[in-house]
Amino acid sequence: MESINILSQYNAIIITLIISIAFLIIGIVCSKSSSDLNNYLVANRSIGTFSLSTSFISSALGSWILFGPSSAATWGGIGAVIGYSLGTAFPLFFLIHLGKEFRTQYPKGQTLFEVINLKLGNNLFKLILLLSFFYMTIFLIAEVTAVSLLIRYLSGTDLWITSLIILSCSLTYTLYGGLRASIITDNIQFFMFSIILLISFFYLISLKGIPFDISFIKENKPELLSINYTSNFTSGLTFFIAVAATNLFHQGNWQRVYAAKTDNVLKKSLIVSFIFIIPVVFMMGFSGLVSVSIDPGVLPDLAFFALLFKEGNLYLLSSIIIFLAISLTISTIDTIINAISSLVIVDGNKFIKVKGDFIKLAKLIMILLCIITFIIASKGFSILYLFLLADLFCCAAVLSIFYNFYKKPLNQNNIYISIILGLVGGLLFFPSPDFSKSMLVGGLIPSSFFPELVKNSLLFWSFLIATFLPILFWKVDLKK
Repeated sequence: MESINILSQYNAIIITLIISIAFLIIGIVCSKSSSDLNNYLVANRSIGTFSLSTSFISSALGSWILFGPSSAATWGGIGAVIGYSLGTAFPLFFLIHLGKEFRTQYPKGQTLFEVINLKLGNNLFKLILLLSFFYMTIFLIAEVTAVSLLIRYLSGTDLWITSLIILSCSLTYTLYGGLRASIITDNIQFFMFSIILLISFFYLISLKGIPFDISFIKENKPELLSINYTSNFTSGLTFFIAVAATNLFHQGNWQRVYAAKTDNVLKKSLIVSFIFIIPVVFMMGFSGLVSVSIDPGVLPDLAFFALLFKEGNLYLLSSIIIFLAISLTISTIDTIINAISSLVIVDGNKFIKVKGDFIKLAKLIMILLCIITFIIASKGFSILYLFLLADLFCCAAVLSIFYNFYKKPLNQNNIYISIILGLVGGLLFFPSPDFSKSMLVGGLIPSSFFPELVKNSLLFWSFLIATFLPILFWKVDLKK
């Protein structure tokens, strides 16, 4: 991604510093020290409807929405846009019922994983904890990398500078104030990115000579709207499964479930968040459809920005985009930092038998993870492939785990083995980095033995198999 240098490096760094330090100060001043463990983990279970709603929304909408939905739309069509929108919001809808059940059955709960340990046993608990830890770490790397690449694209600023500023500020206030600090800053971030998104959408709709509507896409890229376009179906279902499954294992969501003041507050907040998220992600995806309709050769990752910078006022728009990207990123980063910290504090003693203060251990682990994140993000590696792999891990476990919260628990060995088999099945079809083949298709068996629908949709079949194959083994006597 080459820099277009709309902003000077100096101005980009100043903007980044101002926003990051502002959130650092707010997070520290408006929250209590992490010495209050209940406040650190679940904000004393006292959060009201407004704050909880804005926190759910801010945590869900990271800087990925500036790249992911519009990029997916350029090749996945309207199906990818719908799948992305519903997949992002669906976990919140799912939590309306399950969240209340958890709060009722496990009123002193703080994480999803301690409930898994109580209900399904220690072996499954360890497996799911590792999967979730891996996913959230990749998510952290993805967010920092995305915003660093964006600021380099706009100003030429070195990746390590952006990474260092954002990570250090986010880490400092989150480790100090815990979930309370995260929720307080989420409220402010919500207003910032809501206003900026509205300005951006209004600007796109008002662009001269570029109808921001279905008819324009239908005239120039009709296949992206056609029901006969296979990718509309496969990409839509793939993104729905991948995004929905991974977010169900995101500890940040479960912290907020337990932080709600009452069950009614939780229900209202989840409904508001669900309704808000769908049109935002849909509009970001729709911008990709319009962008590729104008220029079929547009770089997918820059589809939204290519459309936004179509006309003048580039300096002003670039400044607005940096404000938006940093706000979105920090709101997601503090959620992930707090989520991983809470896992170590609450569940660490079940995984590693050591004596000592698990709060200090959690902070040391997060500092180490942030150093790793800084190193990787500073290199500018593409982490989409690894991100998809992390999604696959969660997909292999989602049905086997959450089915047992609605029905009589299955045999623990069956659940464990079904997850492993689902993961193996998904990995066999998981595409290579160039998406041309997989371990099975084109690897162990020549591609010519498979129909076009399989060869051209490896990612789809990978996620489909990983998610649904485990069902076949739930009640099979695997000891025979």
